[in-house]
Amino acid sequence: MRRADRLFQIIQILRGARRPMTARELADEMERDPRTIYRDMADLVASGVPVRGEAGVGYILEAGYELPPLMLTADELEAALLGAQWVMERGDPALARGARDLLAKLEAVLPGDMRHLTDSSGLLAAGCVRDMACDAIDMQALRRAIPERRKLSLTYRDEQGRASTRIIWPIHIGYFERVRLIVGWCELRGAFRNFRSDRIASATIQTERFAPTLRQLRKQWRESEVRAPQAVAGSPA
Repeated sequence: MRRADRLFQIIQILRGARRPMTARELADEMERDPRTIYRDMADLVASGVPVRGEAGVGYILEAGYELPPLMLTADELEAALLGAQWVMERGDPALARGARDLLAKLEAVLPGDMRHLTDSSGLLAAGCVRDMACDAIDMQALRRAIPERRKLSLTYRDEQGRASTRIIWPIHIGYFERVRLIVGWCELRGAFRNFRSDRIASATIQTERFAPTLRQLRKQWRESEVRAPQAVAGSPA
């Protein structure tokens, strides 16, 4: 591990810690010798990072410290590259463009000693998707509507082609290998349902907002999935 990566990892650990951490605890988590941690802490303090330490208590990072932009480790960068590859293959058109732009921006602003990773990384998102189901709804508009808690009215066709009209409270968009699912609370059924985007005949994002927060609804959805998980590509009842 590069020294810069090690110093960055120490900062990340201290940022997430809820109490002071001793050099021994840091060394154990990072699989290093405590003497290395002592030297690293001295380097961080010398470079202006607001780390405070007390013998017998441990180190803490003062609140409000912000890291410089794009301080990425090699593993974090490869995670971003792999994720962007996957989105370019399976995301809706707007997300795919966003993933391509992300890769271009990363390559433009990365430090010189890391730029080679954008070309030399051996990671590959599996398989080009040639039979991805087409969306029958503006997914970009829907992604914008979810954080605004907008209701969605839609006409939906099940596996047999039978149509029904629904009003749902969308909380998630699930991106799978060949299909996308909209997860939401269905007012008609009084329960959470999955809706395949390619089976939506028509959809309108309403100005009316639903009252529960996304956090509340997502918590309820996770609990309902534990009780009675729905099939990934199943049709809503």
